[in-house]
Amino acid sequence: MLEIRNLGIELLSPGRIIKPVTDSFLEVASGEIVCVVGESGCGKSLTALAITRLLPENQFRITHGKILINGMDILSLPIQEVKKLRGRTVSYIFQEPGSTLNPVLRIGTQIMEMLKIHRPSEATTAEVLRLLALVGVPEPELRVKQYPHQLSGGLKQRVAIAMAIASKPQLLIADEPTTALDVTIQAEVLGLLESMVEQTDMGLLLITHNLAIAENMAHRIAVLYAGQTVEFGPAEKVLSGQGHPYSKALYLTMPRAGQLTLQSIPGSVPGTDVVITGCKFHPRCPFKIQCCSDIEPELTEVSRGWFIRCHLFKKQGL
Repeated sequence: MLEIRNLGIELLSPGRIIKPVTDSFLEVASGEIVCVVGESGCGKSLTALAITRLLPENQFRITHGKILINGMDILSLPIQEVKKLRGRTVSYIFQEPGSTLNPVLRIGTQIMEMLKIHRPSEATTAEVLRLLALVGVPEPELRVKQYPHQLSGGLKQRVAIAMAIASKPQLLIADEPTTALDVTIQAEVLGLLESMVEQTDMGLLLITHNLAIAENMAHRIAVLYAGQTVEFGPAEKVLSGQGHPYSKALYLTMPRAGQLTLQSIPGSVPGTDVVITGCKFHPRCPFKIQCCSDIEPELTEVSRGWFIRCHLFKKQGL
């Protein structure tokens, strides 16, 4: 359904060359959950916004690559055609539900607006109530009359999900949808998204910095570092510890029961205006070899459907 190939994004800044995304790569199929993981500043959200060209054109420019939705190259379509895909084909759930919902409109009015735009023949109060019940909102007859400030964080996020799925999208993009929620509500919201995929056969692109979420939910995982996809493949392979050194380092930072100390990755993600020769991860990599600091590795398919950007795999033939 979704294919991103060699995507590059440039931030338009006078007198400076800033490239927050240089080579993003991933795929999402119908009925599949793909998680995008990586530290803050790795280009996860920018990649997601580029899918339907939501990046402000006066601030960002897509410099190269392809974004295919059902085989259509989004970057070659007129913007009016792309707008028709927003909501109907591709829908978003953003990190903070408070910024998604209009504070001066009742909940029912906001969901009804989505239905009138994308499914006008089904824009009824009964359908609004059905959507709220579907996402687990208690007493939907009461909630439709309330304003966002009258709801808890968990209920706001459920309403945001109801709005996102009101158009029956083929692809749902969730950008860290549980960051602002407590652990119990997080589990409920993630379980809800998982059941939505099973019931509707839509694809789910879930952006998260929490590898435990990816481990529990993902069919495939894309690992981004400094604007590049450094690994993409089946979840069990990416989390096996046998792939890219960055993926392994991320996995080792996950807290576990009985663990007395937390592991960390030395250093930090380089700034978007920092130029690094060779592999972008080599300054922090404990497994680097001579060529890592001189030659930038290519994303290579090391086995069927498993892609890794690392000289070690090419050199050792892994």
